[in-house]
Amino acid sequence: MEIVKKISKKACGLCCIKVKNLGVRYGDNVVLQDINLHIHCGSITAIIGKNGAGKSSFVRAIVGEVKHTGDIEYRNVENGDKKNLKIGYVPQNLNIDKSTPVSVYDLFASFCFNTPVLFKSKKVTDKVIKALKVFEAEDLIDKPIGTLSGGQLQRVLLSMAIYDEPKLLILDEPVSGIDTNGMKLFYDKMRYLRDNFDMAILIVSHDLEYVYKYADNVLLLDNTILANGSAADVYRTKAFDEIFGGFKLEDAAKDLADEDFILRHEPKETDDEPFDASYVGKQDKGGEK
Repeated sequence: MEIVKKISKKACGLCCIKVKNLGVRYGDNVVLQDINLHIHCGSITAIIGKNGAGKSSFVRAIVGEVKHTGDIEYRNVENGDKKNLKIGYVPQNLNIDKSTPVSVYDLFASFCFNTPVLFKSKKVTDKVIKALKVFEAEDLIDKPIGTLSGGQLQRVLLSMAIYDEPKLLILDEPVSGIDTNGMKLFYDKMRYLRDNFDMAILIVSHDLEYVYKYADNVLLLDNTILANGSAADVYRTKAFDEIFGGFKLEDAAKDLADEDFILRHEPKETDDEPFDASYVGKQDKGGEK
């Protein structure tokens, strides 16, 4: 693995995920091997790579959907007490019968509130509307799930994923089917969640320009980690050029530059130690969805 730059942001020590020697195989097919990664709160980590690189398998291993070798350790300390790590997750695909009569309210209420949907509660309705407003999806509350477009469904799932303010938010290509305005809304919301709720956000993405602007850390994956560091530096690696040779770093910087972007991505020397998510004492081995 090529670690192209020290990660100057230090761990807060309250919430982090440590992936050690993770591997995934399907039969004789080795999909992932030797994955070692620290993810800590208050950061956006983007996973990029070609199709078939193992990106979705990686996030599915983290949430326990596929078997894996190696270790995934979770740490969550609030007010001095260890707690289970709350995880929000939006998968890449969700197969829904187009004829299902279940509405957005029904899905949201049953999943997030564990209440009978036959008796619609005003209190729950108000909470669902408030949650949907985060991704401008409140007008969808009464629509049947099967009638939603891909972009509409993604906004509903994103609203559900962050409702309980998870400490780790995992998103597998969350903006597929969303237009340009929706893309900006999504990434601005991710920045807001990072800054205001101290979330660790892990995003699988093909949107290289938006990753370049918004991600604090970028992971270039192709069955193992090829490069890990700031977007500006990962995008200059030989491995990135071999996979995304048509992408022009200078054009992305010019089109998407803003003051915050420049401050976070301008290459600079630092004496800070590389981020180390080492733990002290007994480790929490599990989390909850």
